[in-house]
Amino acid sequence: MADSGIPDRFPLLLPDAIHQQLKPGTALLRLETTHSREGLLDGAWWPRTRDIEAELPALISALTEYLGPITRVGVDASAWNELPARLVIDDQVVHLDSDPVGDDTVLITRSHNDHFALLVVPPDTTADAAREAMARAVRADNITEAAQILIATTPEAE
Repeated sequence: MADSGIPDRFPLLLPDAIHQQLKPGTALLRLETTHSREGLLDGAWWPRTRDIEAELPALISALTEYLGPITRVGVDASAWNELPARLVIDDQVVHLDSDPVGDDTVLITRSHNDHFALLVVPPDTTADAAREAMARAVRADNITEAAQILIATTPEAE
């Protein structure tokens, strides 16, 4: 085990490649594919509903496989149907915090202070707009905030 309390088998940085559907018909996850973590966002998540209890377990399970145990998740409570104080996911307690991060961002915490910021693509987003938003979010040189990415990639109503 490393001094940080994170097992050595989990990388300290993001994996070299990840772009996977978590479960057929549910959510899509993309993480930045470089080790630099210089962009504003570390990845993007496209949940299919606003039911955090239904959507979060698959995300946490996928992230845990690459990052190690996830201890906390910060979300904007107003963006989800209900926000429990904690969930048990894969026999691990994950605390949920209502953070003023905006409904376009989720903060994932591993260990004590190792945070990953993910763009949250709204569930009703079209596939093309979601793909574009997620591609922008995972660029290593991204300096655009999540809300601006969503505005730029959402087609205007006709």
